[in-house]
Amino acid sequence: MSGDSAPINLTNHFLIAMPGLEDAMFSKSVVYVCEHTQRGALGLVINKPADLKLAALFSKVDLPLDRPDLTENPVFQGGPVQTERGFVLHESILERKSESSESLYASSMSIPGGLEMTTSRDVLEAISGGAGPRKVLVSLGYSAWGEGQLESEIGENSWLTVDADRAVIFDTPVEQRYDKALSLLGLQAWMISTQVGHA
Repeated sequence: MSGDSAPINLTNHFLIAMPGLEDAMFSKSVVYVCEHTQRGALGLVINKPADLKLAALFSKVDLPLDRPDLTENPVFQGGPVQTERGFVLHESILERKSESSESLYASSMSIPGGLEMTTSRDVLEAISGGAGPRKVLVSLGYSAWGEGQLESEIGENSWLTVDADRAVIFDTPVEQRYDKALSLLGLQAWMISTQVGHA
């Protein structure tokens, strides 16, 4: 870490869409930011279920799903980029075993705060056999911002930001995640209305 003033880093934060953000993918969305650097940001929408359950997704990739706790979980629309590709957000299994940041999986991004985002099939194979991480969110596609783009959208009041809370990602019913994320800021949806009284 250098002594320079650090640029804004929203890794392991939620982006909460402001009411004025009317893009179909991002309207009323909560995005979990997996990585934010000077080159841009990458995240997964955690509250927009696709019309697909995990059991059906596993069947599509020719894997059984030996996890009754997960079969009815929705697959999420993680964002508009690479919508045919699966992204698995899960607790880091190694956080309990050692300080090493080596993941168990071939293609994994370690996120400060004890989570990982994995794109390789091996994590699905582990889950399929009843092993693997206990808490998972599977999405098709991801959200991406180029250099300076997210900062500029925040400057335009498109997003609120708050430290991420795992309970919102893994334990909160999907339809309550937007309000729950807002509550982390002490807000409720009616408080951030964009109505300014235009006729």
